[in-house]
Amino acid sequence: MGGRLTFHGGIHPYDGKDLSKDKPILDVNPKGDLVYPLSQHIGAPAVPVVAKGDKVLAGQKIAEAAGYVSAPIYATVSGTVKAIEPRRVVVGDSVMSIVVENDGKYEEVEYAPVKPLSEMTREEIIEKIKEAGIVGMGGAGFPTHVKLSPKEPDKIDYVIANCAECEPYLTSDYRRMLEEPEKLVEGLKVSLALFPNAKGILAVEDNKPDCIHILKELTKDEPDIQVKPLKTKYPQGAERQLIYAATGRAIDSTKLPADAGCVVNNVDTIVAINRAVREGKPLMYRIVTVTGDAINNPRNFRVRIGTNYHELIEEAGGFKEEPVKIISGGPMMGFGIFDLDVPTTKTASALLCLTRDDVSAMEPGPCINCGRCVEVCPGRVLPSRLADFAEHYEEEKFLKYNGMECCECGCCSFICPAKRPLTQSIKSMRKIILGKKKK
Repeated sequence: MGGRLTFHGGIHPYDGKDLSKDKPILDVNPKGDLVYPLSQHIGAPAVPVVAKGDKVLAGQKIAEAAGYVSAPIYATVSGTVKAIEPRRVVVGDSVMSIVVENDGKYEEVEYAPVKPLSEMTREEIIEKIKEAGIVGMGGAGFPTHVKLSPKEPDKIDYVIANCAECEPYLTSDYRRMLEEPEKLVEGLKVSLALFPNAKGILAVEDNKPDCIHILKELTKDEPDIQVKPLKTKYPQGAERQLIYAATGRAIDSTKLPADAGCVVNNVDTIVAINRAVREGKPLMYRIVTVTGDAINNPRNFRVRIGTNYHELIEEAGGFKEEPVKIISGGPMMGFGIFDLDVPTTKTASALLCLTRDDVSAMEPGPCINCGRCVEVCPGRVLPSRLADFAEHYEEEKFLKYNGMECCECGCCSFICPAKRPLTQSIKSMRKIILGKKKK
């Protein structure tokens, strides 16, 4: 596999990371009410276990999982339950939420003592992770205990820490690796304890030489953990591309990483696993990058989940000038938002505020059959053709040409000289087909 590990296709967009990467993570305490949507994960919404008027403490469970694919939610401040009502979330929907009035005291529950990792059974470790409410914090929100419970755990060969952070502008994982690398390595060891035959891989893009150096130093006496510097290229952090680059194993949309003997978790998720298993503490915090050329002081914040986005903008010094576009997440995979009066959730990775909206200013033209979208597609499909099928609702042709293999990374839209919204068209068609399958 050689020293530089990579995948087919991909692009090199402007990365914008210099805006926030050199500033330490700042802890932020919320000033206003905290809002906890009951759907912060893939699966059944959590069910409230508190009522209006109840006093709560930080670290207290306020909603429990409603089934196997679900996750509990914890208060991140002390205060009083003000309401249980629908509140707007970042995607624009109204979701049933628990609203807690912050008393400003930040009193925490007493956590039960934990056993050393070496004395825990596999079941106990997974129960701790499940009970802590941990979900995929890279944006997917899939409950982590489900991911860590494949049918045949002894067939897992690799546990991969996704440290690529290939999305432009985002630097939260980078800062975490620089400031708290021990927590990442210890969390990876917790995950490895679940799989008797697995080796650990810390997969880091080679534009982060400082992180690679620190992680190599920390793991030099760990025979089961290897640091792999991956070639810097978007979307290196996409699950299928990461698995291929790090192990040479290929999967398609019909398979799960476990089918290739791999389990992949994002940096923040692994740190949360460490906290849950070694300290017995639930998921209450996450790192959020607040950045973009419209922000006065871009940086990363350690945020109590439920904090309002307006407060994060204030902490970052407010707007230099009124942003034309605000994106939740990064510019490639994130989505535009129209209202900042929404809470941060377990999956809130970034807030990107831009003074220009290049995409809206573009006038799409006809396809010139240049083939650039095919060259950069990491899924090895024909984006221009798939977009045509999607626009004409030709489902059979869309499936025949492997439309479900698209990972919605945005490379084709980015590179298209005709400025066609290829990814957006394909994504809409995929949603329709997946919706029909569920029915």
